[in-house]
Amino acid sequence: MQSLGARYQVALFGATGGVGAALLNALVNDAACARVFAGSRRPLQAASPKVTPFVFDLNQEASIAQAAQHMQQAAGTVDMVLVATGLLHGPLVKPEKTFRALDGAALAQWFAHNTIGPALIGKHMLPLLPTTTRGIFAALSAKVGSVSDNRLGGWHGYRASKAALNMIIKNFAIELARRHPLALCVALHPGTVDTQLSQPFQSSLRPGQLSAPAQAAHHLLTVLDQAPCEQSGELLAWNGQVIAP
Repeated sequence: MQSLGARYQVALFGATGGVGAALLNALVNDAACARVFAGSRRPLQAASPKVTPFVFDLNQEASIAQAAQHMQQAAGTVDMVLVATGLLHGPLVKPEKTFRALDGAALAQWFAHNTIGPALIGKHMLPLLPTTTRGIFAALSAKVGSVSDNRLGGWHGYRASKAALNMIIKNFAIELARRHPLALCVALHPGTVDTQLSQPFQSSLRPGQLSAPAQAAHHLLTVLDQAPCEQSGELLAWNGQVIAP
């Protein structure tokens, strides 16, 4: 992350997921990274002195606010905030193939995890970005959240919650630009990564379409390092391509 300079500090929400754990490992191995505040639902065993674990619940704003307060007390500012959380399927939710499968409780879960949680992280963490040097806020989104790219339909709750997240990111970017002109605020599409999130759908993928978590983390950090401030508010793919809303 050359654009952040030496001794930069990161707050990573979702440090134990497939992509999140790979991001954590990549940051720990970056000599310029001084500290990573690594957040998870359960206590994380720090494998490096660079790592400062914290516990948060994406559905409990108070836990996010408390984490931000602790980081402010410990570091003052953080140069980069990464939100590597997300929900596609689970015991009570699975992507819908038809509007007949829509369920209010499932929709509420998708929006709570994919939109509301990241939005509240932004609420409490954006004030910790530096005001006179480059700062980055990035959240994992998905290409299927693009309205203009939607040609297959289905996956109503997941698509809609990611589209809503992309709008939140755009709003954050506009507001940040007024006071923090060097800030970059983007949504990230990591591609299809070999994690638990994608496992039920991997059999239908074309050869070469699936990437390893470490490879995805490298791509995402490279995109964030190279993206100019003028791209703030965009949804960026793992290869740096801007995905239309």
